[in-house]
Amino acid sequence: MAEIKTISVIGAGIMGRGIAHSAALGGYRTIIEDIVPASLRRAETEIRANLDKAVELGKVTKEAADAAHARVEYAGSVEEAAREADLVIEAVPEEMESKIEIFTLLDKICRPETILASNTSSFSITEIASVTYRAPKCLGMHFFNPVHKMKLLEVVRGLETDESTLSACSEVGRRMGKEVVVIRESPGFITSRINALIGNEAFNMLQEGVASASDIDKALKLGLNHPMGPFEMVDLVGLDTRLHILEYLHKTLGEKFRPSALMVQYVKAGRLGRKSGRGVYDYPEQAKAEKVKASK
Repeated sequence: MAEIKTISVIGAGIMGRGIAHSAALGGYRTIIEDIVPASLRRAETEIRANLDKAVELGKVTKEAADAAHARVEYAGSVEEAAREADLVIEAVPEEMESKIEIFTLLDKICRPETILASNTSSFSITEIASVTYRAPKCLGMHFFNPVHKMKLLEVVRGLETDESTLSACSEVGRRMGKEVVVIRESPGFITSRINALIGNEAFNMLQEGVASASDIDKALKLGLNHPMGPFEMVDLVGLDTRLHILEYLHKTLGEKFRPSALMVQYVKAGRLGRKSGRGVYDYPEQAKAEKVKASK
């Protein structure tokens, strides 16, 4: 089994900085990359804040949090981040073209033994790996938002992924404090496939006037014991991300995954969830922050 000491995370968005947090806390030298300097600054601020919160809640010791913070490095280019990594985890937005572009570049930059993982929540690992010369060393590592709190990691085997790669990345997940499930590649894996159906049907019910968004959320939380309602969840994940997933599942698995017309309308209106300040629900503080950022 390959020994992994250094992990590189490509993309410093919500998922990327959460993965970096967990990797550093798991004892790995961690390099997080983003071409946007503001994203790297935000990642550093949030990783430190989340580690401090964990100390405050008694989940980790101050010594462990300080050590994790010291393990994180920040890079402004993929080349700088990936050249020394034993494992590179791509965490760019859920668009197949972007992921293929990153994997093509990583295959040229990284050492031959470096493992390449995608944090895709639905796309084909086999298709992404096909643009490289190291398909046996490519796989999916699907983390969940917020990464530093959610316990599950779906490790996804592509057509040619070898056992050594699966074992190494499953061990990484366990050291990050995750419960690992290994999945044979299938569109949407386990969780995204189920979540997409639930969330899409919730939008259909909202469009039909069956109930308000808040009452649909309340019903699933209290009646089915879900920790979050489907609209709370999609606002957290991002409506655009969920729509990309549904479009892919509709194309690969058929008509039952056709995106709700109301969801499509929300995305066209720029109502993308928490990150834009408005989704199914309104987030005035986030909207204010986005306006300030746009004015600079």
